[in-house]
Amino acid sequence: MNLIESLKRKKFLLFNIFFTLYIGINFIGGERGLISFLDKKSTYELLKEKDNKLTTELKKLDKKIFLINKNDPDYLDLLYRQKFNFVIEDEIIIKLK
Repeated sequence: MNLIESLKRKKFLLFNIFFTLYIGINFIGGERGLISFLDKKSTYELLKEKDNKLTTELKKLDKKIFLINKNDPDYLDLLYRQKFNFVIEDEIIIKLK
């Protein structure tokens, strides 16, 4: 009986303690907590880096497609030599390491 009366008098203090614990636990853990935020931040950085890499690769491919569609003789010659190991007569080939 004495415990119940004591709790009734201190219910505001108990409510504040439980509420503070609830806020603290959810701040550190939970779906929107600090740990989850750090995980999502690292994932975001990795995806941003991957996006930058794919964007540069896409720009390179767009340039190659443009050169092929334009029928650029120098680029087509380069492709032909790389793919089929084509060599013209009386041509000197120098291999660099």
